Amino acid sequence: MNLEGKVALVTGASTGIGAATAIALAREGADVAVNYLRSKQAAEEVAAQIEKLGRRVSLVQADVKVASEVDAMIEKTVAELGPVDILFNNAGALVARCPVVETTEELWDEVIALNVKGTFLPTRRVIAGMMERGWGRIINNASVAAQHGGGPGVVAYASAKGAVIGFTRGLAKELAATGVTCNAVAPGLIETPFHDKFTDAEKRKALVQMVPMRRWARPEEVASAVVFLAGKGSSYMTGQTLTIDGGWYMH
Repeated sequence: MNLEGKVALVTGASTGIGAATAIALAREGADVAVNYLRSKQAAEEVAAQIEKLGRRVSLVQADVKVASEVDAMIEKTVAELGPVDILFNNAGALVARCPVVETTEELWDEVIALNVKGTFLPTRRVIAGMMERGWGRIINNASVAAQHGGGPGVVAYASAKGAVIGFTRGLAKELAATGVTCNAVAPGLIETPFHDKFTDAEKRKALVQMVPMRRWARPEEVASAVVFLAGKGSSYMTGQTLTIDGGWYMH
């Protein structure tokens, strides 16, 4: 298989895009560390599906905003599976829809910490080993909101995801000669708990009319892009952001 012998770590892997990607990476031959924060039962279900595919799995609880917890997560992954070859920084959230005029400093800091610091900390922890081995894949989950500003009340989130894209490009330049690539995906409207929580039915109907393909995507459609970026087919790509939005940003 494409990723046979590789170890992948997926943050925020208990539901949605993270869960679909963890399973897709396992299907391609990778052993997978499934990170979660609170959704232990959902993460266990993802782990069970990975085991059914004949792959090794490590279940790792950690808050990706906290350096000590990230360190413990990496140490557990390495002890149970081996050094991390593929990191998908998926953990992130809108936290709350809020116009800028009403956004508190605390809310702003929380959104930035989860989406930006939560990408930086795991990446910083694994890249030295990747560089030593001369191979690695860092893949960051951004958002189409970073490209077009997003909908009402998401300026903090769009700003955070814009920073993720900037981080992706800058790190790609730093690592380009080492055999380690860094790319991102920018999902649009994806059928996940994210929109179940933050987008009501009427808003969902209005949003899909802005998408040329006139439908929401399945998490597996984003997972396919991550698998591509993790594999041999993307070996000459770095610093890129793949937009997966049914033509929304183009439109």
